[in-house]
This record gives sequence, C-alpha cells and structure tokens, in this order.
Amino acid sequence: MKHQLIISICRLLLFLCGTFIANAQNSGSKSVNIALPEVALLDIEPNNETIILFFTAPSDAGMPLNNPNVNTTKWINYSSAISSIAPHRTITAEIDQEIPSVSIRLQASNAIGGNGTLGTSTGQVVLTTSPQTIINGIGGAYTGDGANNGHQLSISAEISNYEQLIPANNQIITITYTISN
Repeated sequence: MKHQLIISICRLLLFLCGTFIANAQNSGSKSVNIALPEVALLDIEPNNETIILFFTAPSDAGMPLNNPNVNTTKWINYSSAISSIAPHRTITAEIDQEIPSVSIRLQASNAIGGNGTLGTSTGQVVLTTSPQTIINGIGGAYTGDGANNGHQLSISAEISNYEQLIPANNQIITITYTISN
C-alpha cells in the first residue's frame, strides 16, 4: 500500500511538473515600422478619346437647334488614402473657356466597383471657368481602373441664350478635374 501511495504521489508530481512546464511562457516584442503615404490620384478613362458635341440644324424653319446627344463614354477613377485631419475629399470640374450662349453640363453617376468610402455625386452642374463640385465625401477608397469602374460621366450641351448665339466650328474646350481635401 505504501508502495502504491508513493507511486501515486510520484505520478501526481510528474503530472504537475509537466503541466507547469507546458504552461511556461516565453515572449518578446519587436517594433514594426509601417508607412502609409497620403494618396490623391485621379484619371479619366478612356483617356484617348475626344468628346464631340455637335448641334444640328433643325429640319423646319421656326424650330430650335437640336442639342447634341449626351456623351457617357468617360469614367472618373480615383485612389485616396487620407489623413484624419482632413477626413474627406472632393472632385471638382471646370472648363478653360465659356462659349457664349452654350451651357456645358456634367453629372457624375454613383460609383461602381472599388472599395472604401467612395464619393457621392452632387448631381448635374453647369460647368464654368470656376471649379464646380461634382463628387464629394471621398474618404479612404479606390474605384477600380478603366472604363466601367468609378463614376460614369454624363456630358451634355444646350443653348442657354439664343440672343447671344454665335456660330462656331470646332470650338475646343478643356474640362479640368481636380481631387482635393
């Protein structure tokens, strides 16, 4: 009986020693330096096409000029990594010159694709030589690249004032898009 008691005590001690050894911990730490740059990139896709908006003459006297079809071939793509100091960005658009009696209108759709805090369209705006906000509320986000990603742009033109209408052939205007805090 004593012998069994000694064996049982030895087993218990071995079990307890094994438990303490198994639960022993060793830890260490190492600093990791992570750098995340602030990013604000924007492009228009496809970028190799010129938008053409032609007014056409009416077929009957007394009728107005026919407005060009709305152009929806362009997409705006962006990547944004933003600091907590300025938590949102906007995208503006402006034209380099105004055409007397013609209004150039632009509207960005809701974003398709991407991830993060994508911006929201502000609706249709009439472009002028001053920046007009077309997308606001952009946080840390990316839209995806190329056509069919990001915000589809609808660009149109209409006569705003027939009294100041001056015929012009191939008048070229440039639309400038800017992403900013």
